[in-house]
Amino acid sequence: MIRPDYLKKGDTIGIIAPSRKINEEDIGVFLSYSKKWGLKVKLGKHLFDAQNQFAGTDKNRAADFQEMLDDEEVKAIICARGGYGAIRTLTQTDFSSFEKNPKWIAGFSDITAIHAYTGKFLNCESIHSLMPVNFQTDENTEAIESFRQALFGENIFYEFPYNPMNKEGKASAELVGGNLSILYSLNGTPYFPDTNNKILFIEDVDEYLYHIDRMMMNLMLSGAFNKIKGLVIGGLSGIKDNEIPFGKSAEQIIAEITDKYDIPVAFSFPSGHISSNKALIFGRQVVLRVGKDNCSLSFNP
Repeated sequence: MIRPDYLKKGDTIGIIAPSRKINEEDIGVFLSYSKKWGLKVKLGKHLFDAQNQFAGTDKNRAADFQEMLDDEEVKAIICARGGYGAIRTLTQTDFSSFEKNPKWIAGFSDITAIHAYTGKFLNCESIHSLMPVNFQTDENTEAIESFRQALFGENIFYEFPYNPMNKEGKASAELVGGNLSILYSLNGTPYFPDTNNKILFIEDVDEYLYHIDRMMMNLMLSGAFNKIKGLVIGGLSGIKDNEIPFGKSAEQIIAEITDKYDIPVAFSFPSGHISSNKALIFGRQVVLRVGKDNCSLSFNP
């Protein structure tokens, strides 16, 4: 895997909104942190555009993405927020300059589509992390610090509590994945990540239980789990049920569908649509340990 250069003080980052629209006040806290970290910031020309739910037209969102990809001063591209729309920019983007000058792309949720593309077609690492809209000084300082550590190339090692639905074991492999709904939407397309011999991470928000089951069944039947080395489940927040109960929790659905695979499975990893959204580096070799008392995920330097 290609690893872009880590950031250092004085470097420039670019902010784009490839998905849902965003306001200037939504990125204020992030700009303060960027200044504290010694980074310069370039804003996409269409960053605050709006067209219905989107941050402007597909053409303009893609133009901002393209400009940041082509700008040699920009060392990392930070996606301002998720929502929906990133996939629509990928069809209009030329990555030839990125291949000559790789740079970090960071974000999560809808940005899973970009992570999948950069990993599969560009063989490049990327950062699954909170985004400018998520920066809050009083709620998620640990998640913010993990994002800084990932950008600046500091050691990343996470310990997290045991969950009774875990499957114990150890695995070492490349980390891929992201938002379950986005992965489900990519399945059957060229953009779906190669999960063979990988550790897969999934998380989701605001989904119905029956749809969690539908998505997991889809991935299972398509063979996405057949050769994975391990499974890490992050936040499953805001999950809803119908008037007639589905009868299982989201965790139970995932545990039952993946039970037949002889792999370590770790629930409750602190990443996803939760305040403790710890940064992950997709494409990086990691070691997953799932024990009786605690679990850990370490990233190779």
